[in-house]
Amino acid sequence: QELEELLTEIKDISVVLGIDNACKLDLSRIVEEVRAQYEALALRSWEEAEALTRRKLNEGSIQSGSYGGHLLDSRREIADLNIQIQKLRSCIVSQKSQCLYLEEHIKEAGEHGEMTLKDAKAKLVKLEEALQKSKEDMAHLVKEYQELMNIKLALDVEILTYRKLMEGEESSMEQPIPTIISTVHSKPKPRK
Repeated sequence: QELEELLTEIKDISVVLGIDNACKLDLSRIVEEVRAQYEALALRSWEEAEALTRRKLNEGSIQSGSYGGHLLDSRREIADLNIQIQKLRSCIVSQKSQCLYLEEHIKEAGEHGEMTLKDAKAKLVKLEEALQKSKEDMAHLVKEYQELMNIKLALDVEILTYRKLMEGEESSMEQPIPTIISTVHSKPKPRK
């Protein structure tokens, strides 16, 4: 019965790992903690099973002195305990295997997270550079636009000035110009 309680306790033990991507992972520390937990669990299970086996052996040997008939039952119980110990050992091996699997998974997740973070930072740098270049191009285009608008304004003023001059000339051509006719008399030169 105590062995069944022990097995029930072992089955109910679980390890939950949480990964916080916001902080830097210390994978070696996590792996060591998980390994230490499983090794402590394995050692405790082994010690409890061994203590239970010894206790049962002691009880069996005490009872065998007074009750020879119980010796056979004790041997069967010891055999059952040995089977349960073997099951516990295989469970420990399975837990260690799972621990190694989790360690590998944690390592891969950490490496993937670091690579993703590096890629994101590289993309951010490229986007910031592209934004800066776009701002510079926009400033250059605005400057060119201002220069062109200044030239257009100057040309508009010049065109307006020429138009006014042309209108002034046309109006002066339409009015008759007063003509003065003067006669000049000249004497012929004497012949020699």
